[in-house]
Amino acid sequence: MELERLEKEGQIQQVEFSDWAAPIVPVVKENGSIRICGDYKVTVNAVSKLDNYPIPKTEDLYATLGGGQEYTKLDLNQAYQQIELDEDSKRYVTINTHKGLFRYNRLPYGVASSPGIFQRTLENVVQGIANVLVRVDDILITGKTREEHLNTLSEVLSRFKRIGIRLKKQKCVFMAEEVVYLGFKINKHGIYPVESKVEAIDKAPSPTNVTELKAYLGMLNYYNRFLANLSHLLKPLHVLLQKDTKWSWEKEQEKAFIESKQLLKSASVLVHFDPKKKLILACDASPYGLGAVLSHKMDDGSDKPIAYTSRTLTSAEKNYSVLEKESLAIIFGIKKFHQYLYGHPVTIITDHKPLIGLFREDKPIPTMAASRIQRWALTLAAYEYTIVYKEGSLNGNADGLSRLPLKTNIEKTPTPGDTILLMEHLATTPVDAKQIQKWTRKDTILSMVLRYILNGWPSKCPSEDIKQYYSRKNELCSQDGCILWGGRVIIPQPGREAMLNELHQGHPGITRMKSLARSYIWWPGMDNDLELTVVNCYSCQENRKLPAEAPLHPWEYPSHPWSRIHIDFAGPFMNKSFLIMVDAYSKWIDIHVMNSTTSEATIAKLQQTFATHGLCDLIISDNGSRIY
Repeated sequence: MELERLEKEGQIQQVEFSDWAAPIVPVVKENGSIRICGDYKVTVNAVSKLDNYPIPKTEDLYATLGGGQEYTKLDLNQAYQQIELDEDSKRYVTINTHKGLFRYNRLPYGVASSPGIFQRTLENVVQGIANVLVRVDDILITGKTREEHLNTLSEVLSRFKRIGIRLKKQKCVFMAEEVVYLGFKINKHGIYPVESKVEAIDKAPSPTNVTELKAYLGMLNYYNRFLANLSHLLKPLHVLLQKDTKWSWEKEQEKAFIESKQLLKSASVLVHFDPKKKLILACDASPYGLGAVLSHKMDDGSDKPIAYTSRTLTSAEKNYSVLEKESLAIIFGIKKFHQYLYGHPVTIITDHKPLIGLFREDKPIPTMAASRIQRWALTLAAYEYTIVYKEGSLNGNADGLSRLPLKTNIEKTPTPGDTILLMEHLATTPVDAKQIQKWTRKDTILSMVLRYILNGWPSKCPSEDIKQYYSRKNELCSQDGCILWGGRVIIPQPGREAMLNELHQGHPGITRMKSLARSYIWWPGMDNDLELTVVNCYSCQENRKLPAEAPLHPWEYPSHPWSRIHIDFAGPFMNKSFLIMVDAYSKWIDIHVMNSTTSEATIAKLQQTFATHGLCDLIISDNGSRIY
């Protein structure tokens, strides 16, 4: 078990009490094992002062790495976990688990200040060694000669060995002639911008229909203030947008397309990365592609791109819900531009409003979202970001890239843990994934829900029949033609009775049945169906645990008359009700005919009685609603 492993390795230790217990998010890794991460967005990140220790700037490349002949890149193994926390810091990184509270002894993943803390620590380790550049968990080493390079490398490795820093051997590169860092290619000849920054523009395919052309023109329009004579250049393309014009992509259109792409790559549009300027990451997804643009916010308020990126969706990703595709676009952009973004504040722009609620920087990771959404939210937690919504018509730069994406050779979706068994490998399961898929397709309501998941939900609930699904729309996803709510499979009507019978085997009782069902399956009214199954089962009712009978306790005899009176209603008899009062001391009975048994009428009659006999010390009733 992961908790036991972490405790055995000394990474965590159990504690009895903490004011800073963060919820955990279990993440499925590629090998099927579980990684436990704390959701610190709702605890320490929300109140602590961010450690903004500076990450190396672009100009540091020239001072440190320029003139080198060969380059070594060292990658640390479980970088953060190699830094021990002091006793006072440990209490702030406590996690709340099903086995109690545990606190980290080492720097955990997900704390907003971790990059700054790690950067400072590692720079202190290599302080005084020339030709070494540290950027979080990447260490770059060079030298003007091979001998100087090897001496520097030896000194760095010696310090690491003395302190106990471990490297990930398979990710280290030694004595390479060329490395890429912060969007720059570095070799002995100099430092150059990486061509991949504009590859998404340079290799963007020609539009094949009006929709793709509109998206491309929208991207050009986004930057039109920097592009001279744009309208004249694009005239052949605008012709295809005219009403009743047949689509025909000729040499004239191709020429305008190629020339306009050159403008998007020109110095009048593109800027170099500047750590002093604000970063903006605009992301978008289409039914078949992802696009992202990393930009700087300039002094005049405009956005100027640093780099573009895009790719097509894999066959599995094309079956994602709209919410998941838009989320994937953000993760794609974050990972693609990691070197620029890590350790720098960034504003993420999306045109899909539900993502604001899911990924907002000050909100906890959603517990009922699909597992991949939870993993992506955890990935984002490592960055200092703000997510904002922008209408699709104003997000043209990313939209254009998503509709003209670069073709990718990725056959498998690069996301761990996305294979969901859907009970198809369990021999005793009454239904399997293929049956659920078939029933879902034939079910009028679920087929409509599946369509909305894949193509987008309407702004208002279209019918009462799907109200319960609509209220969960941001937590629904599809897998192999089946619908899931978080990690639970939604069972169509034909399979529900079989599932109820399976859960009811052995008569485990309603609490156990609900616990099992809620872990794996769901449908509207499932809890009620489970309760009815138990209530209608003779064996369950016969053997159910009845509450222990309370021992009879006679009322103590009062010390004087009219100390304690007992009241109740009798009737109706001959269309009349009777308020009966009995004095516990003398057994005196007062009976009053009541035309009404409302609280107001009862109070009025009691006041009349008290005016005659005086106030009592205590009134006893059977908790009837007419009296209370």
